[in-house]
Amino acid sequence: MELSCKSEYALLALLELASQYDKGEPLQIRQIAAQQNIPDRYLEQLLASLRRCGLVRSQRGAKGGYLLAREPWKITLLDVVTCIEGLDAGLSENDSTPKTLENEVIRDVWKEAQEASKSVLQKYTLKDVCELRNAKQQGNIMYYI
Repeated sequence: MELSCKSEYALLALLELASQYDKGEPLQIRQIAAQQNIPDRYLEQLLASLRRCGLVRSQRGAKGGYLLAREPWKITLLDVVTCIEGLDAGLSENDSTPKTLENEVIRDVWKEAQEASKSVLQKYTLKDVCELRNAKQQGNIMYYI
């Protein structure tokens, strides 16, 4: 199981929006892209997908941009990955695979692994990840005397 570049960029963009949530001001694509090192055009497509899923909303005008559509504590990482990758990403039915007992056992174990990963992704919200990031930043600060 691997985190796709697409999901990673979507999560980074949403974390940027979550960190600015309390200010209530929208962020423009170029601001998010610069802060998180995401190509502008790619981010534009990702935000459109996230908007269609109801995770972000756009605001038009001179002070326009993107905002979270819900509170950061109500958006789970599973919501994001499901939006970007689809419901059953990672497990494809391959008709050319022989129907053997071994293949069936492997698929069962893989499904269990996917359920475990879904459980972990469901457990964490954008707010949780922002707090983990902030705690890690505090741990990385070096004091020189």
